[in-house]
Amino acid sequence: MAENASYDALLRDTAVALTAAGIDNVRFEARLLLSRAAGLTIEQLISRGRDPAPAASAVALRELTARRVRREPMAYILGEREFWGLPFKVSPAVLIPRPDSETVIETVLDLLPDRSRTLRILDLGLGSGCLLLTLLREYPRATGVGIDASAAALAIAQSNADALGVASRARLQAGDWRQAGWTSSLDGPFDLLVSNPPYIETAVVDGLMPEVAAHEPRLALDGGTDGFAAYRIIAAEAPRLVVPGGWAVVEAGEGQAPAIAALFGAAGLTPKPPRQDLGGIARVVPAQY
Repeated sequence: MAENASYDALLRDTAVALTAAGIDNVRFEARLLLSRAAGLTIEQLISRGRDPAPAASAVALRELTARRVRREPMAYILGEREFWGLPFKVSPAVLIPRPDSETVIETVLDLLPDRSRTLRILDLGLGSGCLLLTLLREYPRATGVGIDASAAALAIAQSNADALGVASRARLQAGDWRQAGWTSSLDGPFDLLVSNPPYIETAVVDGLMPEVAAHEPRLALDGGTDGFAAYRIIAAEAPRLVVPGGWAVVEAGEGQAPAIAALFGAAGLTPKPPRQDLGGIARVVPAQY
């Protein structure tokens, strides 16, 4: 890329580099990268397309493009991802929020339609905080506890809680369900338990697309030999974590909903029909205690 190249030329060169790396939607992604590198909106880039770009913008674009060519997820490069219409900061310490997980929010809003309730919410495996913090926005009188085994993830979630104006109603703390006594500091039970636990079989993780396998936190992906390790733990503790009449609402991998429902049923909860995501996959298992 020449230092005096136009914005349009930089855009074309970036798209070519992304195409060679096997990336889809290259024009869209190239615009996002150039927008970040140049500090301009997409609209400004379009209007200034033939103008020469500053050398610093070209250098910054090369660095960002090199990261994407190495298949680093765009969300990590940009430092945020939208979820439920809200901006969430992300880093390689947290799983990138996905539209599939919005099905958890939709399910909860359907099960608990009274937004004025003083709910107590527990989020197991907090990550970026996208589930708990979104629910605290939707239920302005609710309070929540979120746990994560990663201190770096908790820092990201706390930053998101501050930015979204719900920090005063959220207690975010270290917790690892793989350790004995992990529920002792939670001060349960809760009206609602939500979780998007790791559910990928251990042997499958390394074969996922490189953006996921090489960059997203394995702790948030690896669900054990059969993918159900976390669900077994959560289901077993659910009767002590959820009030009578309360709900456990968990995200599921493709094809996993029946087995997860059976785990909650065996623990004494009443599973309800799974909720489908936009792709028609049974994505969320709700169970009432």
